Amino acid sequence: MEKWTVDQSHSNVGFEVKHMMVSKVKGHFNSYTADVEAADLTDLTTAIISFVFEVASIDTKSDDRDNHLKSADFFDVETYPSITFKSTNITKDGDDYKVIGELTIKDVTKPVAFDVEYGGKGTNPWGVEVYGFEAEAKINREEFGLTWNAALETGGVLVGKDIKIKVELEINPHA
Repeated sequence: MEKWTVDQSHSNVGFEVKHMMVSKVKGHFNSYTADVEAADLTDLTTAIISFVFEVASIDTKSDDRDNHLKSADFFDVETYPSITFKSTNITKDGDDYKVIGELTIKDVTKPVAFDVEYGGKGTNPWGVEVYGFEAEAKINREEFGLTWNAALETGGVLVGKDIKIKVELEINPHA
């Protein structure tokens, strides 16, 4: 097994959620670590993948919203400073994969399945091979203890239940 590094300057770990039942709020985590071990990244089924996301680095382009998300109403960053993911099974279907793993938010661990698209392999200007992947999963935030909401006068709620997690990765050999 070889260790691989996620190039954070060419990667993104983001999410989106319905806002006021009519639009989407998008955000991402600015700080995270990733461990990827694999015999060969052209066959992701050999991989062991784990991530740690620092919740305090959440960024939705609104300081007020970010501070609310860090509060006890949502992530409670003082008590639960990180979100973790560790793969448990990876299967292949053509060029695509299903990465199943354990996602932990606020000490609640649930299985989550990511649909992963292999973007390909290239060589950067310094002669280093790079691999690209895009992954997406959908979770119900309430199952992880993220239950805060507010009713709208027009009906419905302020924050949707379903969260789409979107990950775009460029992976390099570990230096």
